[in-house]
Amino acid sequence: MIWDDYESRCIGELSFRSEVRAVRLQLDRIVVVLEQKIFVYNFADLKLLHQMETIANPKGLCAVSQVAGSIVLVCPGLQKGQVRVEHYASKRTKFIAAHESRIASFALSMDGQLLATASSKGTLVRIYNTMDGVLLQEVLSPSLVPSVGLELGTSHNPTPNLYAVALSLLYYWVRLLFKAGPGWTCVKPWMQACCTLGLSKERNKVEQM
Repeated sequence: MIWDDYESRCIGELSFRSEVRAVRLQLDRIVVVLEQKIFVYNFADLKLLHQMETIANPKGLCAVSQVAGSIVLVCPGLQKGQVRVEHYASKRTKFIAAHESRIASFALSMDGQLLATASSKGTLVRIYNTMDGVLLQEVLSPSLVPSVGLELGTSHNPTPNLYAVALSLLYYWVRLLFKAGPGWTCVKPWMQACCTLGLSKERNKVEQM
């Protein structure tokens, strides 16, 4: 359901035949993540603009840039350890073999130029340039991450550690290379039973596989 908080009413609805794992919003795009599919809609009229298949993605991993005029979407690819980067402005698709094991989490800079990925195998975190897929930095231990004031989670749970390290590294690179502000769009794994995007009464209902 798309809710207009100012007018206190539902302005949109989309229905799906399988569980929605995550929803991402950009300035004029809505991204819906199912377990093995991703749909990109125009926010104004809910028109389907793009759809793609992914490897099994029960955690709904997906990230979208937040800078106007530069829409970058990152999601799992079709192979284990692979991420897919969609540059919609330049109509380019880039596949990055980020890890040998499955992707645990990733974080995208606000402008979509930098991507931090974390592997489920251990505490390996890598920073990539999303345009050419070049590996910029690799860290094997949370203790090697530059201190940027972020909590690294608990030692008995590797997923929060990986996620925090990915954010720390990404933040470090954004400040170092681009001198940007402390902003990013992040992906944090969580489980959702179901999520509905909806339609106002003035529009026809849309249903996707």
